[in-house]
Amino acid sequence: LFNLYIRHYMVLVEMIIKGISYSQGQTGAYALILSEVNGDRNLPIIIGAFEAQSIAIGIEKEINPPRPITHDLMHNCFVSYGIVVKQIIIHKLVDGVFYSSLICVRDKIEEIIDARTSDAVALAIRFNAPIFTYENILKKAGFKNEKSNQGEGNNDDQWIKNFIKEQTSSDKEKDFSKITLKDLKALLKKFVKDEDYESAAKVRDELSNRKKG
Repeated sequence: LFNLYIRHYMVLVEMIIKGISYSQGQTGAYALILSEVNGDRNLPIIIGAFEAQSIAIGIEKEINPPRPITHDLMHNCFVSYGIVVKQIIIHKLVDGVFYSSLICVRDKIEEIIDARTSDAVALAIRFNAPIFTYENILKKAGFKNEKSNQGEGNNDDQWIKNFIKEQTSSDKEKDFSKITLKDLKALLKKFVKDEDYESAAKVRDELSNRKKG
């Protein structure tokens, strides 16, 4: 029975990034939401503002910083030395803190490197590496998706929009809806050049909304 328990709860479960939202419980922190690939459970992980921004930039291909931010620099260093991040595993949860490992390969030799979960996820994005956790962690800290009464589902494609909206107070928001498409594109380039990624993401979001419209 013990062996059956171990085999069940130590099974690896693949996760994908569902979104990022402002954490109501911790000031200046964000909740990274990972979603089960072959299931309906989510795993919330509290991360810092910088890591949240880095993850969003890594996913949003239209935002290209003029100089590499920390996780881009780490990726470039790994690549220069022939190191590939094969996958990441969120392997432990203690007192609300998630512990992760980078599974790296160089010259066909596999190495395991300890990492903060937020850093591990940011690097996984840049290496297109899968994200895994164990069944026991997902069972302990996960929650199931909730669908709206109208059956609209989780609206996963809106998470970047929600992330930008939640991290920006209303008195600081700029109205980009009245700006022409040409000027929006020019603004996007300017914000990226100035390394104002928050404003750049908002402009990108407006551009995305217009494409959908």
